Amino acid sequence: LEFRDLLLQALYFCRPFRENVLAYKVQQKKKENLLTCLADLFHSIATQKKKVGVIPPKKFISRLRKENDLFDNYMQQDAHEFLNYLLNTVADILQEEKKQEKQNGRLKNNGTAIATDTEPEQNKAEPTWVHDIFQGTLTNETRCLNCETVSSKDEDFLDLSVDVEQNTSITHCLRGFSNTETLCSEYKYYCETCCSKQEAQKRMRVKKLPMILALHLKRFKYMEQLHRYTKLSYRVVFPLELRLFNTSGDAVNLDRMYDLVAVVVHCGSGPNRGHYITIVKSHGFWLLFDDDIVEKIDAQAIEEFYGLTSDISKNSESGYILFYQSRE
Repeated sequence: LEFRDLLLQALYFCRPFRENVLAYKVQQKKKENLLTCLADLFHSIATQKKKVGVIPPKKFISRLRKENDLFDNYMQQDAHEFLNYLLNTVADILQEEKKQEKQNGRLKNNGTAIATDTEPEQNKAEPTWVHDIFQGTLTNETRCLNCETVSSKDEDFLDLSVDVEQNTSITHCLRGFSNTETLCSEYKYYCETCCSKQEAQKRMRVKKLPMILALHLKRFKYMEQLHRYTKLSYRVVFPLELRLFNTSGDAVNLDRMYDLVAVVVHCGSGPNRGHYITIVKSHGFWLLFDDDIVEKIDAQAIEEFYGLTSDISKNSESGYILFYQSRE
């Protein structure tokens, strides 16, 4: 079960996330849900006598099982899917509670809750602290090559998945993210202005950078001829400091410095073989969690987890999910 333990460990060292989860713990007792279990788990990590070590999240995992069969199915497990599921579930719980509070508040005010239909914003879920911490925005821009009209559509994300290439860096992967793609021949784009299908250029741009950037390196690739996923052990450098640029024209704060706070490393040759370890930054030191072993490592040692320069897909320990925290 350890990919969950280790992902939780990484999230625990994302300070804004940890602080909000622990703050949730001190609120009045609620019925058990995934977030109350997570809060109990974080509380026991925070209050344990020996300052390091992994607390097995039994209650949390059993709650997870109740709520999601996907994670009971051992083969389907993946740290990235789990991260996604966890953040979305916590956000849903918080939004549901906010909605309940609002309804209760209205009932108190006028005895009846008739006013719901007249409040359209009622259905628009308010952002939660999960969104405040992890959510960024991408803009999908499409430019018609006939009339030059640009149409753009915003997309929010809680984590970013990037393609990996051999001997590159995170900065390079992120740049590739906003490469321009031309839509032509059978992929022409229907332009509202021209009222017809036209050739167009499409690109993704970062409009809003999140407080914590969760980056997922797409290291597992489906090989048609093998009918299975294989691991790309490519060497991808992830620096301890990362400067990120918002690339869209109407971007808020153009560039931002980020510090690496946690790395989930995949060890092994394929998605269903191997295990995960976590490297986190705590009080200025780097700690490596591997099963029950916790050791202090040098910042230099992190380079061992960039991946391999030889292309053969052999057993490797390589960065899979990276958490970068913004400085301001």
